[in-house]
Amino acid sequence: MIFGPTPIEEAKGAILAHSLRLPGRVLKKGTVLDDDGVAALKEAGRRDVITARLEAGDVPENEAAERLAITLTAPLIARSRAATGRVNLLAETAGLLVIDAKRIDAVNAVDESLTVATLPNHTPVTPREMIATIKVIPFAVPGAVLGVAEAVARGGRGPAFAVHPFRPLKVGLVLTELPGIKESVMEGAVEATSARVESLCGTMLPVERVRHEEGPVAEALSRLKRAGAQMLLIAGASAVVDRRDIGPAAIIRAGGRIDHFGMPVDPGNLLCLGRIGDIPAMVLPGCARSPKLNGFDWVLQRLFAGVKVAPADVMAMGVGGLLKEIEVRPLPREQAPRVAPPALAPRRARAVAAIVLAAGRSRRMAPLNKLLVADTQGTAMVARVVDNVLASHARPIIVVTGHERDRVEEALAGRPVISAHADDYAEGLSASLKAGIAALPPDAEGVLICLGDMPLVAGPMLDRLIAAFDPDEGRAIVMPTFRGKQGNPMLWAREFLTEIMTITGDVGARHLVGRHGDRMVEVEMADDAVLRDFDTTDTLKGLPGARGG
Repeated sequence: MIFGPTPIEEAKGAILAHSLRLPGRVLKKGTVLDDDGVAALKEAGRRDVITARLEAGDVPENEAAERLAITLTAPLIARSRAATGRVNLLAETAGLLVIDAKRIDAVNAVDESLTVATLPNHTPVTPREMIATIKVIPFAVPGAVLGVAEAVARGGRGPAFAVHPFRPLKVGLVLTELPGIKESVMEGAVEATSARVESLCGTMLPVERVRHEEGPVAEALSRLKRAGAQMLLIAGASAVVDRRDIGPAAIIRAGGRIDHFGMPVDPGNLLCLGRIGDIPAMVLPGCARSPKLNGFDWVLQRLFAGVKVAPADVMAMGVGGLLKEIEVRPLPREQAPRVAPPALAPRRARAVAAIVLAAGRSRRMAPLNKLLVADTQGTAMVARVVDNVLASHARPIIVVTGHERDRVEEALAGRPVISAHADDYAEGLSASLKAGIAALPPDAEGVLICLGDMPLVAGPMLDRLIAAFDPDEGRAIVMPTFRGKQGNPMLWAREFLTEIMTITGDVGARHLVGRHGDRMVEVEMADDAVLRDFDTTDTLKGLPGARGG
């Protein structure tokens, strides 16, 4: 193809490279100039025009796009009419798009003039949804180049594109139960699973609810199999942590086997994949209680589409497998105050309140009250803590008072906080916790328990804990860490408040983590502020800006 300025006398039959506005008319880009077009250009005073002129063997853009599209079209895939060197490929049914990615890469590597852009591999598609677009970049392609591209597109085993229709499978769900697990949590697992199955053209059999024990789960699986289940799922009250755990053991006890445990997709790491005979059987990760995309979705979609899922397929899902909508990587300390909280859209913001514990008698620093130790600007330690919480997204902020209540409230004068007095503060930390929890609004989904003697925990650190909080995805307890050491403050979902209210003595709620480890996430911080409290005169020497009180 010859491209460039063309004398008007030689322009007939050439392709106009750019749109031209002439008196009374517009000649559009791509127009093949005829006698009328050439005459209009001469009348406008043009001596030459930029065009593309085909040479022997060149294939015009629309024909080239059409020919390449034909080689890539397969059953259940339609193609659009060629226009401006482009042809779109469309799915004809709902299903899973499977692409021979290496072959498409090879087509794109033939020549810069030919391009094929596709949806990501293994994308669920709907009828008439565009799955790929073929675009010829110049106005024509040498026939030899197009021939090579067609040969590459036809190469390989099977089609380059395939849409595997979703099958109307019957799915059986076993829901295991443990004392103390809220009904709403388990109902969420049923609702989310039903929505997933129905979106893939499947139907749910009546849910089996059994104790979280190997025997009852195995018996429920057998009942569902006899009822016609073509896929078996187990949603455990406690997350599976090993191939020998209750869910996998129940699959084996029911006559099945475990093919793979774990996957490089987050959320979704704790998926367990097996089968009973020719029926897929899976133990779901905790995140499957949420409707948000997770690794279970990727496996479920393939199985509904009749696409084999072997251990190697699961292990190949790591690239692109980071699906989290939160950011839990540590931030450099010098950047932390300037960095905005992670963008969570479209995730709904959780309603998180904060309780600042400021009722203690400060016996280790007597006669000083550590909470009233002022910095060089005259700001008391408890006020510094409250100011940091005010700089976060936590609302409302409840300050629990006790010892020297009037002085603490005076130090916080003018700050938009709620005061909750613990009359029995002398009984220890648990009394302060109960007073703060009792003052929480009913719409609070979680609460940050902040200590009044940790003034170095800045607002952005608190916001990173809030960003990590999502009970639906199993992140119902959020704990900050620094270099692997666990710190404070901790964020607790409302589901644990009743249990916290039963604590007595001078202890907090941290020991409850041992009972609910599968519901906890750690967020690594950039510095040790989450480890540093100031409750003795020696530690006070290391508090920046402190001057006494």
